[in-house]
Amino acid sequence: MVKVLIVDDEPLARIRLRHHLEKMSDVRLVGQATNGLEAVQLVGKCSPDIVLMDIRMPEMDGLQAAKVIAQMTLPPAVIFCTAFEDFALRAFDAQACAYLLKPIKLDELVAAIKQATRKTRAQIIERPRTHRRHLCSRTHEGIDLIPVKKILLLQAEQKYVTAYLADSEAVLSDTLKEIEEEFADLFVRVHRNALVSRDAIEGLTFVDGHLSVSIRDLSIQPMVSRRLEPKLRQLLPEL
Repeated sequence: MVKVLIVDDEPLARIRLRHHLEKMSDVRLVGQATNGLEAVQLVGKCSPDIVLMDIRMPEMDGLQAAKVIAQMTLPPAVIFCTAFEDFALRAFDAQACAYLLKPIKLDELVAAIKQATRKTRAQIIERPRTHRRHLCSRTHEGIDLIPVKKILLLQAEQKYVTAYLADSEAVLSDTLKEIEEEFADLFVRVHRNALVSRDAIEGLTFVDGHLSVSIRDLSIQPMVSRRLEPKLRQLLPEL
């Protein structure tokens, strides 16, 4: 069964694609996104084999999203579904597998999915779940990719999650819960608003009467909640 993710900011376009997919017995829809940023997040969660992607969308367009997705471990194939002819060259530069013009015809979509499936067959059959290597950070200049392995601390404040690296910091698009679920082997929760890189923990210390975590190459020492203290002390000999 081929898993497909639909990405389009127009509800009617998503409905039409969904109706086409429902006519294919070997295809399963695993999610829908309304922009490129949501698409990047859902690829990490749903592990689709193929992404049907519009190009002109708010937040992050399809070309930007495809470039981010292409850097993931075992990325899905991307089929662009757009009303504009003039993006074809840039689409294939973004490693698109096919380029379909709206209104999408069923036979064209079937052919494109078959082509994409052949190219990604080694990934589709018994594909293990893999982690993203980067998380997305939106800036005034566009999208930055933050290497997961360089993140030392993740702290949530209101609606935002900040990633702290040895020499920089970045506001992320993911929630703390999403990061914890996907990267449980890399980060440990020390407080309801903080995850710490397992490899970066140097020990525990008291700061202003509160138990805190010492982190390599970082002056910030997040507080440890009483509820999570026993689990963290249990983990320390293993870290």
